Amino acid sequence: MRTAIITGVSTGLGEALAARLLAQDYEVLGVGRRPSPKLGGARFTFARADLAQLDSLEAALTRAFAAIAARKPSQVCLINNAATVGGVGTLGTLGGAAIAADLAVNLAAPVIAADCFCRSFAGPDCEPRIVNVSSGAAQAPIAGASLYSIAKAGLEMLTRALAAEHDERSFGAITLRPGIIDTPMQQAMRGQPAARLPVVAMFRDFHASGRLVAPAEVAAKVVARLVEGEIDNGRTYTYAEL
Repeated sequence: MRTAIITGVSTGLGEALAARLLAQDYEVLGVGRRPSPKLGGARFTFARADLAQLDSLEAALTRAFAAIAARKPSQVCLINNAATVGGVGTLGTLGGAAIAADLAVNLAAPVIAADCFCRSFAGPDCEPRIVNVSSGAAQAPIAGASLYSIAKAGLEMLTRALAAEHDERSFGAITLRPGIIDTPMQQAMRGQPAARLPVVAMFRDFHASGRLVAPAEVAAKVVARLVEGEIDNGRTYTYAEL
């Protein structure tokens, strides 16, 4: 039995990944605040969890992961995909609540998910893999989206830490920078006022110039190359490499 766990499956890349994996006979557990109406069937399970509520997240994931582990999957892949851009604004204008909420979803929640995953799927009979969905923003800061950049840089360090601490042959942890995708997040970014997002013109140009890639197209490449293919533990992959 091959299983994938995907956070943030209500829209965008997470939804497309889940659909692609279901079409290829994976069992899929979707994690998020709400399910997608496009996902369903006997092999799809939804675990309702608010990734911003860190106090309850670990218990929710532990229960969901235990149910999967009990079925003894031969392969299981966690895709830390969920993200938010709620904390848009330049440093000095954000405030503690916005900072905490943004970093909770974009960084703390993936670390909690990875911790639960490693605890739930250890052993020689399982091939666990973690794909942390990052961004080019991890390397090059985006004015007005500094919290997103900070969190994604941390997420890439999570990949490296996992690889350093879990070097068994069956385990793999990688980072994916998936490029610019036509998602609700991109729509939200290009709708920001320039006072909050000084580089908003860049996001509007992505859309106007037709540079945004369809989520289904990215998902097909991610599944083939990073979920099913051979990977280098600890490495960061870009969309161009898929």
